[in-house]
Amino acid sequence: MRDRWSYVLLAEELRPVVEEPKRDAPELFRRMLFNALISNIDDHPRNHAIIAKDRHWKLSPAYDLAPSPVIAQERRDLAMDAGDQGRFANAKNLLSQRARFLQEEEEAKAIVADMTEKVRATWYDTVQAKGVTEKDAETIRGAFVYEGFSR
Repeated sequence: MRDRWSYVLLAEELRPVVEEPKRDAPELFRRMLFNALISNIDDHPRNHAIIAKDRHWKLSPAYDLAPSPVIAQERRDLAMDAGDQGRFANAKNLLSQRARFLQEEEEAKAIVADMTEKVRATWYDTVQAKGVTEKDAETIRGAFVYEGFSR
């Protein structure tokens, strides 16, 4: 079953169903990217949904976004395929299928650069604001923008 878990296929299936594919497909790209940047290795298909309001379908709000403690510095994998290199959670792989998320190359690269910097700059203050202890913050420090992400 897991061999069919794929952000790319999810984007393909999402586009003809939702009311605004040009909004929702790029949003799915950003969520995939965010999961890679926080080392969320539990990003399975049931963590993604579409909802209807007045018979108009759209991507649901994001949920179950959880960083994982350090696994490896060189490579991290998502639970679902993300690009040409399968589940590899690095920028090159995520960008490899960006067109299927309705992203132009330069726009997608800018999103990756911007979100990478935002996660790097804000993760600590964000977890502290949510009540994460100093000890637990140190435990998950390595989850955010891991060393191999930009290679």
